[in-house]
Amino acid sequence: MPKTGKNDHARKDELPSTLQRSDQKAQDTFAKTYDSAMDSYDGDEGRAARTAFASLKHSYEKVGDHWEAKEERGPSDQRAEEGITSNAPTAGGVDANASKEHLYQRARELDIKGRSTMDKDELVEALQKANDAATRKAREG
Repeated sequence: MPKTGKNDHARKDELPSTLQRSDQKAQDTFAKTYDSAMDSYDGDEGRAARTAFASLKHSYEKVGDHWEAKEERGPSDQRAEEGITSNAPTAGGVDANASKEHLYQRARELDIKGRSTMDKDELVEALQKANDAATRKAREG
């Protein structure tokens, strides 16, 4: 099912819930990439979704239950830098390549306890957990 409609914008009801709560540009980035990947990969929905999320993560980071524009475009984690053959774990939408200060500010926004004593890797992990919890809560209503 195409993710973009006749108006060339994302069909909100076709998007993952975290994107439904994000701005129009994030929605359109995902939808257009998904549709293009479906054409390129002969209808392989899983591969199209992975490609669309990879494209989204280049410009956006997951913050709580939605996506927000990154300060600087670029790969979000080691896996994104290395490409499809990478065995590195994904950071789940957290911009793991951002500065520790940026990650600390995101942790502060999400009220993550103990953030002041965390190193960069611990901040990334805590942000992933907080994002997952916020997404679960938003899906429950």
